[in-house]
Amino acid sequence: MRSMPVQVENISKTYGTQKALDQLSFRFDDGELVGFLGPNGAGKSTLMKIITGYLAPDQGEVMLNREKMTPENYRLRRNIGYLPENNPLYTDLYVKEFLSFAAGFYQLQHKKQKIAEVIEMTGLGLEQHKKIGALSKGYRQRVGLAQALIHNPSVLILDEPTTGLDPNQLEEIRALIRQISREKTVLFSSHIMQEVEAICNRVIIINRGKIVTDGPVELVRSGQLASRQQVLVELSSPVDKELWQKLPAIELLEIRSENSFLAVARKEGDVRPAIFQFAVEQKLVLLTLTEKQAGLEQVFRQLTSSQT
Repeated sequence: MRSMPVQVENISKTYGTQKALDQLSFRFDDGELVGFLGPNGAGKSTLMKIITGYLAPDQGEVMLNREKMTPENYRLRRNIGYLPENNPLYTDLYVKEFLSFAAGFYQLQHKKQKIAEVIEMTGLGLEQHKKIGALSKGYRQRVGLAQALIHNPSVLILDEPTTGLDPNQLEEIRALIRQISREKTVLFSSHIMQEVEAICNRVIIINRGKIVTDGPVELVRSGQLASRQQVLVELSSPVDKELWQKLPAIELLEIRSENSFLAVARKEGDVRPAIFQFAVEQKLVLLTLTEKQAGLEQVFRQLTSSQT
């Protein structure tokens, strides 16, 4: 099944006096598995609800295949599968019974066949006759994915689908999401940096309702899309942190040991000449002065902690 391009244009949403989203714009398209990152309260879940048509924005619009998405546009909403963060399930129902119930909302033809297909796709064959309440967390997430896929949507929105899973369950769900993304456009929200690095080909980071970076995982992970350079500094003897903080070019220091630290530049450009000159003036011996590849977690912390 061909996936559909999704265009988010100038979306804003306010709750009372709190602005959850502030003129967000981006697009995701066929073959993309997009990792959506941000600290708690950044606006991720709000945006996902708006994309699915569950929630209306105060400003802006979401276009699915060049058609406007609204809460009333049920025909267009059928093209989206949605797994909410808390994965609400009827725990007293059997797996197969629940999927039959979910399929009923879409008035699917050949319902039994569709249920069998999604059970096989999500690996629920051995669990289909069990009550959902008796399943492990990992299998409950599979049931949630199954209900999001039952109508064969073009776009899949997954809000924190791996929260609370153990390492084995994590890898199983990751593999399943990779498999699904071969045929569908997927927007995938997570707090786990390694997870996004492992399975996504693009990452969007938002903070305080605004996009702070958007690009291929490789570029974001390497720090090439981050605005500030990071440098590892090692000295032959301990030095007072406050002494380094007087250097105008350095935004912050992350102490690694009494003799070493990670320096983050205050603005764009190479901060190493300034650090070298400062060390000479202070009669300090530099053992290491190396630009560091930031890594996705470091970039995330830098971009979200610097927003005020």
